[in-house]
Amino acid sequence: MSRTDVPELRSITTACPLDCPDACTLDVTVSGEGPAQRIERVDAAPVGESNLLTDGWICAKVRRSAERVYSPERVLTPLVRTGPKGSGRFEPISWDEALDRTASAIRAAVRDHGPASVVPFLYNSSAPTFSDRLSTRLFLELGTSAVAHTICAATAAIAWHATFPNMASADPLDVAHSDLVVLWGANPSASNTHLTPLLTDARARGAAVVVVDPRRTPTAARADLHLAVRPGTDVALALAVAHELERLDLVDRAFCAQHADGVEEHLDAAREWTPERAAEVCGVDAAQVTALAELVGGRRPGMLRVGWGMERNRNGGSSIRAALATWVLAGQFGRPGAGVIQSTSSSADDDTLPDLPGAPAHARVLNMNRIGRDLLDADPPVRVLFVQGANPAVMAPDQRSVLAGLGRDDLFTVVHEQVMTDTAALADIVLPATTSFESGRDVAVGYGAYAASPIRQVIPRVGESRTNAEVAEGLAQRLGLSGYGVDDVPPPPVPDRAVSTRPDGTVQFGPAGAPGTTLPDGGRARLVLGPGSDRLPVFRELDGGEHPLTLLSPATTRTINSIFAEFDPPRAAVTMHPDDAGARGVATGDEVRVFNERAELRLPAVVDAAVRPGVVVIPKGLWRRHVGGGLTANALVPDDVEATVGGAVFNDTTVEVARA
Repeated sequence: MSRTDVPELRSITTACPLDCPDACTLDVTVSGEGPAQRIERVDAAPVGESNLLTDGWICAKVRRSAERVYSPERVLTPLVRTGPKGSGRFEPISWDEALDRTASAIRAAVRDHGPASVVPFLYNSSAPTFSDRLSTRLFLELGTSAVAHTICAATAAIAWHATFPNMASADPLDVAHSDLVVLWGANPSASNTHLTPLLTDARARGAAVVVVDPRRTPTAARADLHLAVRPGTDVALALAVAHELERLDLVDRAFCAQHADGVEEHLDAAREWTPERAAEVCGVDAAQVTALAELVGGRRPGMLRVGWGMERNRNGGSSIRAALATWVLAGQFGRPGAGVIQSTSSSADDDTLPDLPGAPAHARVLNMNRIGRDLLDADPPVRVLFVQGANPAVMAPDQRSVLAGLGRDDLFTVVHEQVMTDTAALADIVLPATTSFESGRDVAVGYGAYAASPIRQVIPRVGESRTNAEVAEGLAQRLGLSGYGVDDVPPPPVPDRAVSTRPDGTVQFGPAGAPGTTLPDGGRARLVLGPGSDRLPVFRELDGGEHPLTLLSPATTRTINSIFAEFDPPRAAVTMHPDDAGARGVATGDEVRVFNERAELRLPAVVDAAVRPGVVVIPKGLWRRHVGGGLTANALVPDDVEATVGGAVFNDTTVEVARA
C-alpha cells in the first residue's frame, strides 16, 4: 500500500463514563471522514494532559472497548419481537413506530392499572453524568413507580453519611503521603486499577499495606498483612481492632474528644470482642487482629480505602460503620496521607433532578434487588418495564424469578441497549443506544477521583442509535409532556473546588478544605446512632443450613458488571480452596454441581488456595450463554436485603458443591 493509501489518523480526547471509580481520560485514534469515520485505537490521554489518576494508561477492558462499538451483536435499529419471549426472533421497525408502541403501552397501563404499573428500571452502567436525567424526569412527571438504586453502594453510602455527616472522601492521590494503607473489602486489581501503582509506590517508600479480603487477590498477595476473613464477619474484626486500640493505649483521646460522639459507648461494645473471639468468628489468627490494631494506631499518617465488598451481606452497614470507627479512634485524620477513601462523588443522587412543580409523587418505590418478585407478584401488577443502562436478567438477585418475570406474556418490556444482552433478548421492543464514543456534550465524573472530564463525540452514530436523553424526548412528545428537548439537560457544572484545569479540559478538584485535611463535617463523627436503627454496629451470624460454603461473585479484570462479556467474558468456573475440594473429591477441571435451594449450576472446578476455606467463587459478569443451563451465579443468590437501606446481600449466598 502506498503512503497516499493510508487513511489519515487523528486523535480525539474524551473520557470514560463506565461504572468504575477512575473516570479515565482517553485518547481515541480515528480514521476516515464523515460517515466513514472509525475508531482505530483507544488508549489513555498522555501524562500531564488528563485526569491525574489516569497517568497515561488505561485498563485492558476499555482498551478493547471498540469491539463493542463494532460488535456483530450491536443493535443497529429499533426491533420488535416477532416470536415467543426469549426466542431471539425480532424484526426491524422505525423509531417512530417503536416509540409509538412504547407510549401506547404506557398509556394503556396507566389507564387500566394506574401509574404504579409502569416501572422504569434505570441505571448508569454506561451513561455519562447527565444523559440519563431526562429519563428520570420523564417517569417522575408521569408519577410511575420508581426503582431504588440499592443493588450497589447504597448500604455503604448510608453507613458513611451516618458516621461522617456530609464529609467528603479523602483524595486517592493523597496516598502518596501515607505511611499505612488499609484496603478493606476492595480489590483495585480488578476495579479502580489506578490505585495499584499508588500502593506500589507507597510500599517502595516503606509504607505498610494491609488487605482485608476473603481472597488472596493480587493486591493481597503483595501486602504486608492479609486478613482473609469469612464473608460477613468484618464487623467482628473491626470491633476487635477497637478493643485492641484501647488495650494498647492507642486510642487518640484528644482527637476523639474534639471530633467524635459516642466513643465510650462504642468502646464498651468492643470490649467483649477480644482478638481470640474475633479470630474464631472471622477465621483469622488472633495475632493478625492485634497486628492490624498496632498498625492502625501506630503508623501515621494512615489511609483507609473502604470498598464495596463488605457491604454485600446482612452485616454490611454495621461492618462499614465499625471499620470507619477504627480510623476515628486512632485519630487518623487531618494531615496529608490520612483519612478514609470511599466515594468521591456527591452525596446526592447523580441521576435525579429537583422535584418538578406539580409533578405527582412516585406511585411506589421498588427495591432493585427484588425486581424478580415484583415482576411476578407486585400489586398492582407491573405491566410496562422500561430498562435503560442495566441488564437485570443476569445482574439482579434471584435470577430464576427475574427470568420468569421477564418472560410474562402480559408484560410489555422495552430495553434501550447497545448490544443484544440477555435482558434485551426477553424484550418486546429493543431500542439501539449510543456508546459514549458516539455522543458528547457531557462529562465523566468518577467516584474514585476528584476530576471531571469532558466527553466528546469521536465517531458518527453507529446504526440508528440514540442517547438516553433523545429517547426520553421522543417518549415525552408522544405522552404530551413538554420541556424534554436534549437542550433541557442541565449543563455540566464547574466544580467550585477546582485546583487546576488540564490541557484536555479536565477539571482537577478536591475535597472541601485544604488537601489532606478532611474531617467530619462540623468537626464530629458519630459512632452511635439514634433510635430507629442499630445504635452500635452489630454482628449477626448467618445460618447456611445444609449449604456450608459461602459463594462470592466478585468483579474481574474482564468486564464492568456484565459489559464486554459478549466478547471477553471471565472464565465460567467455580474456584474453591484445596481443603474444600479434597473433602469433596474434586480436582481442577472436574465438572461439579454448585447448588442450593434456589438453583443448580454445572461448572468446571478450579482448585486454588487463593480462596479461603469455606468460600467458593463464581465471577460476576457472565451471560446466560456462558453457563450450561442458562443460569449464572445470581440464580443462587437470595433477594434478601440488608436492614438499613435494603442493600443487596450477594455475599450471604450459601451453597454446596459436589462432583457432577
